[in-house]
Amino acid sequence: MNIIENSFYENGRCGCIEVICGSMFSGKTEELIRRVKRAKIAHQKIEIFKPTIDVRYSERDVVSHNKLALKAVPVENSYSILLMSQGLDVVAIDEAQFFDDGIVDVCNKLANQGIRVIVAGLDMDFLGNPFGPMPQLMAVADSIYKTRAICVHCGRLANYSYRTVKGEQQVMLGEMQEYEPLCRICYQEMMAKK
Repeated sequence: MNIIENSFYENGRCGCIEVICGSMFSGKTEELIRRVKRAKIAHQKIEIFKPTIDVRYSERDVVSHNKLALKAVPVENSYSILLMSQGLDVVAIDEAQFFDDGIVDVCNKLANQGIRVIVAGLDMDFLGNPFGPMPQLMAVADSIYKTRAICVHCGRLANYSYRTVKGEQQVMLGEMQEYEPLCRICYQEMMAKK
């Protein structure tokens, strides 16, 4: 798919939606930060948004597991992003799986206004099910970049976020004490033991 041919033009700008997805510890936020830094080099007007629920490393910054960080605006809901994005060239959104389903409409509206939208989030929850609005975001994306972690049990590429502590709720913020990245085989083996 050619992004330029399939994007709406407004004021000569080409908008698009780029989705970065994968398991925990796969480098999603690191990739989002890398893309934002490149846009800053190009002197583009950028804002980064994150859900207020994500306070693991910082209430105000997006922070990767290896401690790369950039200032962000915490927001309660997806439509707040739309209201705060006027005059921007690039909108970056981290932890998109925690947003309401309206995030899909917001990203489409921003892209249709000629804004480059970079969205990062978990594609699956700890049970291996699609997570929140991520499947819909991937369906409307102009490009999808799937990151992979390394399985901590066997060293293969990992796509699954295995929860190591008890709890059935879908949303449970955590780090290496609560989750570990596993390949499909190791994930299936660990789930069979539960």
